[in-house]
Amino acid sequence: MTQAFIYDHVRTPRGRGKPDGSLHEVTALALATTALKAIKERNHLDTHLVDDVVLGCVDPVGEAGGDIARAAALAAGYGNHVPGVQINRFCASGLDAVNFASAQVMAGQHDMTVAGGVESMSRVGIGTSGGAWPADPSIAIPSYFMPQGVSADLIATKYGFSRDDVDGYAVESQRRSAHSWEEGRFTRSVVPVKDVNGLTILDWDEHMRPTTDMQGLASLKPSFVAMGQQGGFDAVAIQAHPEIEAINHVHHAGNSSGIVDGAAGVLIGSRAAGEKAGLKPRAKIRAFANIGSEPALMLTGPVDVTKKVLARAGMTLSDIELFEINEAFASVVLRFCQAFDLDMDRVNVCGGAIAMGHPLGATGAMILGTVIDELERTGKGTALVTLCIGAGMGTATILERV
Repeated sequence: MTQAFIYDHVRTPRGRGKPDGSLHEVTALALATTALKAIKERNHLDTHLVDDVVLGCVDPVGEAGGDIARAAALAAGYGNHVPGVQINRFCASGLDAVNFASAQVMAGQHDMTVAGGVESMSRVGIGTSGGAWPADPSIAIPSYFMPQGVSADLIATKYGFSRDDVDGYAVESQRRSAHSWEEGRFTRSVVPVKDVNGLTILDWDEHMRPTTDMQGLASLKPSFVAMGQQGGFDAVAIQAHPEIEAINHVHHAGNSSGIVDGAAGVLIGSRAAGEKAGLKPRAKIRAFANIGSEPALMLTGPVDVTKKVLARAGMTLSDIELFEINEAFASVVLRFCQAFDLDMDRVNVCGGAIAMGHPLGATGAMILGTVIDELERTGKGTALVTLCIGAGMGTATILERV
């Protein structure tokens, strides 16, 4: 089987996903175009070598709909010959885009692809695309549908994470993210978003709150009490897990992932394709996997899929030097570390989505890029990237630095 190598990756900064966010006036198309242009220009890439563009987008409706990957490829000047496809596996869409593109190369059907993702959460609101799972009783009831925040609180309750535990993790995410920016760890990979006149709109992750402390977080009320108690979802959670007597609601805006806008791009190809383009590989895709997990707990998929991908790669946890686990909610990462007895100095070492934000369709590609940079910075060799997913799923990818 042909090996798939990563030759480059870029991302935009993450803008606050609100009307007053810096990227609110920037369309999803413009964000995706920014990432694709950067991949092309900084690698002096002849786009005739590109066989496909694969982009994740979780709410592909309105201005973000209609196969945004093809539109962005055209807008970025890749030429009429370069096709594009948009995929959606909820929060793992950006990582799955990388995996899908890598599979094209591994299968020998494509030589070079560009993967990534985009989400403009300030312009196309979360959940805008709808879906049967939350709305159709024939699937919602038997699968114990509940909002993700209630599932996160169920995880915290079931596995014994207190309000101090989740808040403490959030404070550390903010500290690590700010420290990473101060040290310039993101400088190589973050490309600024500019307006039509070439003036910079945003060049840093504006969702961060570096001064966050335990006292400040303690003043925030849990966000999912009303959903759980008045909305009836606590009862759903207890029905699914009758060993739980009551849900301890511990999550709020300060220890959950931020709503933001952003895009990412990853250049993937065979060794021969890279040589033809005059490029040196930075990392190799070692293995990837997807799995379904229990829909009620919903967000524990990273634990299940990590076991699967390690077995597929013939590796053990001790073979992995760095872990990137998307910080959808603090309890997701805490449960992952608890399940595998991991030291936090190997996990999300540059911070994560609690501090910097989670642009749904792009995040997987973003954190994959972050860990590649960190492997190179530290001289380490292997990393595992994983995300929890709505409806109970997990996606994971193992990388090896070249």
